[in-house]
Order: sequence, then structure tokens, then C-alpha cells
Amino acid sequence: MFLGLLLQVVNDTSAVTINKNSHLFLQIDPWGIGMTIIGYVVVFVALLLLYLIFYNLSRVLQINVKNLLRKEGKPVNEADDITITGEVNAAIAMAIYLYNEEIHDKESAVLTINKISRTYSPWSSKIYGLRQHPRS
Repeated sequence: MFLGLLLQVVNDTSAVTINKNSHLFLQIDPWGIGMTIIGYVVVFVALLLLYLIFYNLSRVLQINVKNLLRKEGKPVNEADDITITGEVNAAIAMAIYLYNEEIHDKESAVLTINKISRTYSPWSSKIYGLRQHPRS
């Protein structure tokens, strides 16, 4: 009982706050141009951040691979480019796909259908499926 009353009071105060803020924003920006600009800026900043993350992801992975090679004791120059080409990536992906397809069980396609004979079944009765229309 008390929790329900408390939730109702919180909802009422938040509704009042939202109503006040919306009226204040309506006075500041009556046509919604500011809200539109804010929305566009947020979307383009998010897209820019995603672009920078994906653009620099290969560099971060390359540094990680070089560190792993150093730990194994293999000589690595900082100027070496150890990226993998698209053709090699496609070949690796195709090999993994074919390997996963080979893992699945091959099931035989033998179907056994046993006919059960019943004398009457309303599902196969044609009198229930068609209406009789008298011909004029």
C-alpha cells in the first residue's frame, strides 16, 4: 500500500517536472529548430566516433599481434606491415564455413509412412467441405 502511494507521488512529481520543462523548452524553441540541430549533431558525432573506432581498430590489432610475436621470441620490426589481405580473410572464412558444414550429421532421407485405415473421418468427408447450390 505504502509502496504504491510512494510510486504515485513520484510519478506525479516527475510528470509535473516534465510538464514544466516541456513548457520552458517550448518557450525557448517554439519551432523545434534547436531540437533538430541537437539531434543532427548527436547523430553525426556518434557516426564520427564509430568511424574513428573502426578506422583505428586494425592498428590496435596490429600492435597486439606484434606484442604477441615479441613474446614468442620472433623478430619484429616496427616498420613491418603484418596486415592480412582481403583474399586471405575470404579464404579463411570459407575454410571455417566448410569445416562447420562438414561437422553436421548427415541424416538419411528415408521416410516411413504407415497408413492407418479408419472407416470414417470427418476430415476427409466432402460433404462438410462443399456447399450444395441448387442449379436454376
